[in-house]
Order: sequence, then structure tokens, then C-alpha cells
Amino acid sequence: MKDSTIIFRALADPTRRQILKALKENDLRAGEIVDMFTMSAPSVSRHLSILKAAELVSERREGNSIIYHLHAEHLAVCLSEFISTVCPIEIIERQRKRKQR
Repeated sequence: MKDSTIIFRALADPTRRQILKALKENDLRAGEIVDMFTMSAPSVSRHLSILKAAELVSERREGNSIIYHLHAEHLAVCLSEFISTVCPIEIIERQRKRKQR
């Protein structure tokens, strides 16, 4: 699994969050993702590269098209690990379990 800082940096940008939200519904062609925004195709491509480096999306080729796929399970695991580390309720639960031992 990627370092969580890479994932959170990827999630920090609203454009990348919009891409993830769109991919939640369906896999999308690169051109379909570009059409969602007013920015240039190279700018969108850079956002997709960052999401790919964070292992939040993957790509596959179909003919001349590149299809992007969301890795929701990877995102869920990363967020769960982060929450369990910093959430006071989780910390209290771990302390309570230690005391019960």
C-alpha cells in the first residue's frame, strides 16, 4: 500500500476529488474525464497521473482509448487506517481492550 501522505496529497485537490466521484459510478474514458472540466487535456492528464501514483485509479487500454477505474477499496482501507490512528473513539477502544487483557 502506498504511503498515506501520497494518498492525502492526491485527495487534497478538488479536481481530483471530482474525478474520483465520477469514477465511483462507472469506469470512464480519458476523453470523458477531460470533457468534465474547462481545463486543458494535459492538465487533466496530470491529475490522473497523480491519482494513479497514489493507486487510487488504474488505467487500461481499449483500442485507442484509455479507460480509468477507481480503486475504492484502496481508498477505504487508507481512510480506515487513518481514522483508527487519529480518532479518539478508536484510541479509547484500543485502551479499553488493553485493560481487559
